[in-house]
Amino acid sequence: MMKILKGAYSCICLVKGVGLVAFRDPHGIRPLSIGKREGLDGSGPEWAIASEDCAFGPICFERVRDVQPGEMVIISEEGQLVSKQCVPGVLNPCIFEYIYLSRPDSVQNDISVYNFQLGLGTHLARKIKERNWDIDVVVPVPDGSRPAAIQVSAEMNLPYREGLVKNRYVGRTFIMPDQRMREMSVRRKLNAMPAVFEGKNVLLIDDSIVRGTTMAQIVDMVRKAGAEKVYLASSAPPVRHPNVYGVDMPNRKEFVADGLTEAEVCEVLRADGLVYQDLEDLLDVGYTLNPSISRFDAACFDGHYVTGDIDAEYLEELENSGRGAQRTRAGKIASLVTA
Repeated sequence: MMKILKGAYSCICLVKGVGLVAFRDPHGIRPLSIGKREGLDGSGPEWAIASEDCAFGPICFERVRDVQPGEMVIISEEGQLVSKQCVPGVLNPCIFEYIYLSRPDSVQNDISVYNFQLGLGTHLARKIKERNWDIDVVVPVPDGSRPAAIQVSAEMNLPYREGLVKNRYVGRTFIMPDQRMREMSVRRKLNAMPAVFEGKNVLLIDDSIVRGTTMAQIVDMVRKAGAEKVYLASSAPPVRHPNVYGVDMPNRKEFVADGLTEAEVCEVLRADGLVYQDLEDLLDVGYTLNPSISRFDAACFDGHYVTGDIDAEYLEELENSGRGAQRTRAGKIASLVTA
């Protein structure tokens, strides 16, 4: 089956008469981890499979290892673990997992997500220093940007403050199915505290800026809360290419950076300054933390797809049909700040 299927997949299924079956695509683009604990009744080890090993701790399992690219693992009905390398594999994990998708308390492909995000903060701080901005306070856009923001604060010797309070009952706007729903949800998702922003020059750190929907409205919120200036820094480079490996980013026309320079994106977001992470620095963090990885999939940033079977014709079809149809960049969003 792995010789026929193309793309990214990490699968778990129950097969009657066999047991729990898990397998991962030959490039290991998506994560899959194996956990283990001693049986509560003393009958021997118990096994678990999850996309992130942060799921293991609360149920008293410990991470054993990742399912390897091209490997199948079977946990039999008797509780025995059997594995087989079904096809040759090479590890090319999606780097967006470490930026946005995974929890910071996860370890994927022997890389701590938290340490990865701290590394992004170190590199980002160097670029911010080059801008010579007058900054009073560093504020993360919750939740994924906290580790990077903490590191930026430490590197630049600036106060770190939690100025945006998150409504825990609103889901991720990034994965919501249409633009109107995303824009409405941003207002309900975050609230800016004047106690943090009043009269300050603020540096907002976000893990990534994809469509710009969230960020444009956050900039308005922060200004309404009294900020004098609002500077933006993204832990990720500008997203300019579709993701075809399972992330809902099918149409480049909906990306705020599509066809725009950094300065033009800054104008769209109505910020006083904007800096993106360099792709080279992003990749350097990953290679430093796991030198055995020869290549990450960073297609949404550089347009190079690790499976080698994605061409312009396929991307055009993806944009014009199916989940990519009718998607465009967000229109101008009404400002909360009155003239």
